Amino acid sequence: MNYLEKQVVVIGAGPGGYAAAFYAASHGKDVLLIDKNSSLGGVCLNEGCIPSKALIHATELIKEANHAESFGISFGKPKIDLDKLRNWKNSIISKLNGGIKMLADKKNVTVLNGRAIFEDEKTIRVETESGQQFVKFEDCIIAVGSKPALPAAFDLGNKRIMTSKEALDIEEIPETMLVVGGGYIGLELGSVYSALGSKITVIEAFSNMLAGADPDLVRPVSKLAKERFKEILTDTKVSKMATKGKKIAVSYENSNGKKEELFDRVLVSVGRVPNSDDLGLSNAGIEVDDKKFIKVNDKLETNIKNIYAIGDIAGGILLAHKASMEAKKAVESICGDNVSTNGVHIPAVVFTDPEVAWCGLTETEAKEKGQKVNVSKFSWSASGRALSLDRTDGLTKLILEPETDKVLGVGIVGPGASELIAEGCLAVEMEATAEDLSLVVHPHPTLSETLLESAEVFYGHSAHAFNPSKEGKANPVKV
Repeated sequence: MNYLEKQVVVIGAGPGGYAAAFYAASHGKDVLLIDKNSSLGGVCLNEGCIPSKALIHATELIKEANHAESFGISFGKPKIDLDKLRNWKNSIISKLNGGIKMLADKKNVTVLNGRAIFEDEKTIRVETESGQQFVKFEDCIIAVGSKPALPAAFDLGNKRIMTSKEALDIEEIPETMLVVGGGYIGLELGSVYSALGSKITVIEAFSNMLAGADPDLVRPVSKLAKERFKEILTDTKVSKMATKGKKIAVSYENSNGKKEELFDRVLVSVGRVPNSDDLGLSNAGIEVDDKKFIKVNDKLETNIKNIYAIGDIAGGILLAHKASMEAKKAVESICGDNVSTNGVHIPAVVFTDPEVAWCGLTETEAKEKGQKVNVSKFSWSASGRALSLDRTDGLTKLILEPETDKVLGVGIVGPGASELIAEGCLAVEMEATAEDLSLVVHPHPTLSETLLESAEVFYGHSAHAFNPSKEGKANPVKV
């Protein structure tokens, strides 16, 4: 039998997989990158982060044009060419696909398209269009990601019931659409279809949307969603779906009783499940948990010492940037470095309107742990830049350690929160204090100033906000 021999094999070419392959190659390793799709980039690039953000940007223009009427500028009703919008979105994906392939060539990473199956802890069988290829490896990194969950009760084989993957194809603009799940995927894509003209109903099983985020950060998102969506039903569960002609009949119940309603389309966004089936994990003795995520330690090692798992397949927060970080950690471990993912802070971002972002300790987590913290907030209603944007619904908050004023967490809601949170991540990672933030000169007028203002509010010497508990008691900042 003819074997291809490689030092490092990476299975999955998403943001974790290709990052791992390229990083390993930059460390002098002979690398093979395997993916079942010819278009590299994984879910994030092909049917997730990138296409969704493209559509969010496009539809934000519609919302901004409508909002402009409040300050005297009016536009006509937008003309929406779905084919052109779809082609533009797909062109972005194609450019990035090509970029990854080009980098793989330049970095001497061998790419093999096919389905990878473990034969044992040192061998993989790859089923390609031209036949089977057997690969021997020294180390392997599994980065096969996850897919949208679709409960069996909702899987009717009807294309009008969509997951995020199908929703991004925007085949049509349905008159009515139900979003099952008030998490970030449901709200982001619900906002896209709402801007295009669909009447959106959201059903969420929990009492609040965006579970996991602090309530004060979610509040502005909920307020705007209630204005733009037809209805938001919390503490509500969908019990049944059925096809009725060209509609989907959805039965749901809450404290008001049971109800059935017809929708043109349904988006099911109730979480994601790992792509751990059909990998032959048991052949290699690789252990998974009860939800089929691969078990790893803080070095990203599985129970088989030369095999690692990163990104969604390894569980935890299912975010692309978490996968990219873990890619570097796994490669460094392979190269003999003493690494650990403990203490690494992963920022969370929700691309709703307004955006929500946080990193480090949240106020909610502190309360659940019974951990004492100081919280300093700055409302964007006092931000000159937010006023000039006519977007004063934002908020920036710092979670501080009482004894040291060290920044334990940062939360932001408002336009551009996804970009602003990076400074918060740096503050948390570098163990900066509120005083450190107050000493950094921020450009004016910008939204980034709200981080500075949050620190200055805490010390009672903000030029744009009043803190009655600290006013007149501020100590000079040490330089």
